[in-house]
Amino acid sequence: MSTIGFVGSGNMAEALIKGIIGAGIYEPGNVFISDIRPDRLKILSEKYSVVGVDSNAELAVNVETVVLSVKPQTMGDALESLKERIRADKLIISIAAGIKVAKIVTELGDIPVVRVMPNTPALVGEGASALFANDKAKPMIEKAMAIFSAVGRAVVVDDEDLIDAVTAVSGSGPAYYFLLMEEMIKAAVELGLPEAVAKDLVLQTAKGAGLLAVEADKNGESPAVLRQKVTSPGGTTEAALKVFAEGRISELVSAAITRARDRGRELSK
Repeated sequence: MSTIGFVGSGNMAEALIKGIIGAGIYEPGNVFISDIRPDRLKILSEKYSVVGVDSNAELAVNVETVVLSVKPQTMGDALESLKERIRADKLIISIAAGIKVAKIVTELGDIPVVRVMPNTPALVGEGASALFANDKAKPMIEKAMAIFSAVGRAVVVDDEDLIDAVTAVSGSGPAYYFLLMEEMIKAAVELGLPEAVAKDLVLQTAKGAGLLAVEADKNGESPAVLRQKVTSPGGTTEAALKVFAEGRISELVSAAITRARDRGRELSK
């Protein structure tokens, strides 16, 4: 895959750098990084043996693939700095939330662009990423898939508008699980468990349930089937689930994810 550069070297960029080097997709000397923070460049260069450069323009002329890993509010400046350095054959990958492909193409020209919504579990190699490629980038989609598969699971969507739904489900999704864990820990402490014990039990239960669901999916068993297996008639799990049902958890989850999707649409405008 030759060379790749990251414009912006925050946590997600570092997760991708760690993933692609660890998977052997890119050699460290073929990975370039730029950032407005010289100390950040120094840290990553020393940690991963990647190449830190002084400007986005310098990065662009040295790589075949450019990953735009800047904050959405600084994307305009980043695109302006790249405008004169992007050839039509370079692949541009954007992980900036809310930035549409059309904006990038308007600034950089009719070029291959893949828009990606990753999520924070990529930091531990367990991310979920959804990719949308414009027509020019479709022949290069496997290259982009390999990059994000190095930090978890990657899927492709054919309609850019679906990225807002992806943002609501998996982009924001870790926070939903963190909230449930937070509340379970609180409830356990209220029932008398020491906080450290409550935390250990809740975190391990969340980890185990997630791993079990993934493994069961290989055999065609859905989360609904697993839930039914755990729920004995008249037992403790059924008693708890009845409380969730009385609180209309299905409606609440649907409303929350829909609101997140709608907010993503608002931010994209």
